[in-house]
Amino acid sequence: MAGKGIFAGLPWWVTWVVVPVILIVVFGGLIATALGFLIGVLFKVLIAAALIAGVIYLVRRASGSSSSSSKSDW
Repeated sequence: MAGKGIFAGLPWWVTWVVVPVILIVVFGGLIATALGFLIGVLFKVLIAAALIAGVIYLVRRASGSSSSSSKSDW
């Protein structure tokens, strides 16, 4: 509610253009660091999921080709 009082007499372009540009300039490094961290974590999660899926595929393929073992052995 207090925010409406601050921007009440100003033109629309101050609220929607100037204020966001100032915030991006001031906090741009922090925003870039946070986005870089999130993208890095997402990339690592995707790589880990792909590696785990590959190991599961290889183990199932290797255990499926050997006819001497059965699932009841486990």
